[in-house]
Amino acid sequence: MYTPGPQVVGQPQTPATQEVSQPTKVNLSAKVNDEDIASFIQECISLCAQLTELRTQAHLIHLNYEAPNFFGVHEFLKKQYEAHQEQFDNLGEFIRSMDYLMPMCSKGLADSCPAFKDVTSYKANDMLVTYYKNLEDFAMHCKKVEALAAKAHAIDIQNYIAELAGEIFKAAWMVKATLRNG
Repeated sequence: MYTPGPQVVGQPQTPATQEVSQPTKVNLSAKVNDEDIASFIQECISLCAQLTELRTQAHLIHLNYEAPNFFGVHEFLKKQYEAHQEQFDNLGEFIRSMDYLMPMCSKGLADSCPAFKDVTSYKANDMLVTYYKNLEDFAMHCKKVEALAAKAHAIDIQNYIAELAGEIFKAAWMVKATLRNG
């Protein structure tokens, strides 16, 4: 979707020196306005910010975790932080496919991040509980953004975010199961 505007985060990118042809408009029953699209994109950027925090948190717990079930949790968290990086990349590419820019630095991304629980203890269960809660918060945020994607008629992003929510809820269940048996 092309919408002319300045080149700033949360606004569509338009090359200043090139003329861009307008895409053929699809006749949709509900018209989507630019504010709805911008709000949707901002929420997608917020998801990317959360994914960055989840990746960092999973990686640090992966390094600091000490418990009898170390090997299993260590391997699980490695898969998690690698998955969070891929999820971030996929969502960022969807944002760019909508002709919007991502923040240029970690500060810009952090400014888009909703409340995120920090690990405050080196106790194995405490670390996992915090990560679990952040996973659940993220998955619930995905549900909200999936509804915005539907409103914006961005079915590709809507489908991806629904799959992402499923992956994250599954990871949260696995952490919860580990905590119950620990």
